[in-house]
Amino acid sequence: MDIQAIVSLDRTECAVQCNSKKRILEIIADIAAKNNENIDSATVLSSLMSRERMGSTGIGNGIALPHGRLANLEKVIAIIVTCTPAIDFDALDEKPVDIFFALLVPEEQTEGHLQTLATVAGKLSDKETIKAIRRASTSDEILSALC
Repeated sequence: MDIQAIVSLDRTECAVQCNSKKRILEIIADIAAKNNENIDSATVLSSLMSRERMGSTGIGNGIALPHGRLANLEKVIAIIVTCTPAIDFDALDEKPVDIFFALLVPEEQTEGHLQTLATVAGKLSDKETIKAIRRASTSDEILSALC
């Protein structure tokens, strides 16, 4: 799976001002809905929040991979957001999170969903990629770091 196939400039935001877990998930849901007529922000938020109730998607090192399944989605999409300052997200290492790589997948894609998560997690484990994302001052620079 190629990350370039699921990311786009219109679903990437740099240095968003945010102060809570719920608010960052609302921002992610709004970005997703704004750029996809088949979904609405309330449905996206509900899916993301349901997943978070099962356990935090904060994987450590200031990174979170919120994700959810949606019935009306045709293909996997990613929403990438960095926030300033980093926020408490109940991450595994208990450190605040400033990089959010959210994935929305079609409801019926179970195996593909796990492969996509693994690919993204692998990419975000690269220290140079993370440094470049944190240095980014524009959405373009975030995408350049990832792709």
